[in-house]
Amino acid sequence: MNIQTGTMAPALSAGNPWTLVPSLGNLDAYISAVNRMPMLTLEQEQQYARQLKDNNDVDAAGKLVLSHLRLVVSVARQYLGYGLPHGDLIQEGNVGLMKAVKRFDPDQGVRLVSYALHWIKAEIHEYILKNWRMVKVATTKAQRKLFFNLRSMKQGFKADTANEVTHRDTLSEGEIESMASQLNVKRSDVIEMETRLSGGDVMLDPGPGDDGEDSFGPIAYLADTHQEPTALLEARQRDTLASDGITNALSELDDRSRRIVEERWLKVNDDGSGGMTLHELAADYGVSAERIRQIESAAMKKMKKALAYYA
Repeated sequence: MNIQTGTMAPALSAGNPWTLVPSLGNLDAYISAVNRMPMLTLEQEQQYARQLKDNNDVDAAGKLVLSHLRLVVSVARQYLGYGLPHGDLIQEGNVGLMKAVKRFDPDQGVRLVSYALHWIKAEIHEYILKNWRMVKVATTKAQRKLFFNLRSMKQGFKADTANEVTHRDTLSEGEIESMASQLNVKRSDVIEMETRLSGGDVMLDPGPGDDGEDSFGPIAYLADTHQEPTALLEARQRDTLASDGITNALSELDDRSRRIVEERWLKVNDDGSGGMTLHELAADYGVSAERIRQIESAAMKKMKKALAYYA
């Protein structure tokens, strides 16, 4: 699957979802096309996964891959800050998706989207680890000039001051000005390249430490977790539960039970305090506080049963 050209596969029948992807186009056209791909139901996903596992059905594998291409685009977008082409990140993520589909076991009780996230990220991480350092060190003409000359010029400055007692490794203001003048680059470019070359590489994903526990690395905080597909789905589910779910659950209650729940748990006064207490409601209805608690408990159980539909 070539993201640069948009070429997906040989010509297939008009009814095949592969034909939704343009044979030739830019990255925006590709992203637009994969976002129109039909998503699979749980039953369809299980069916295709079993066909692939039991019969090595390539068409079934293709349908599983196609329905999750939008997931790769979403994950790849999280890593645009490394200066690497979006299309390359997507292409590496697609490799991870295909590996996930090949290894997916429908009998494990998890959806392919959850299983594939690990493989997609693993391939993108590997690509960044192999390419990020060189891309970030020297990208412009001025940076390349500095990259190949800064070390040798620093050695020349040290030789000129060999008789001085110094432990300084960084450039002085005079040396920065001299280097910028000789190489015909900006002073700020010299400072930036000096900073980059003086710092060592940091592993994005250190892996397990000496004690067997996973070490903490930049990969843990560089990705934008707010755009994680699973996090977005969970947030959307919470929003639905808090709106439609609560409204429908309350509609299952009688007027008295609904008012007790609303007063006890859903009302907030202007001063930030909650609604009425058990004793206030008991006085209002002319019953005991224990009776109000019993009504509230029964209402909560009824609402919990209604909310199970949204879980």
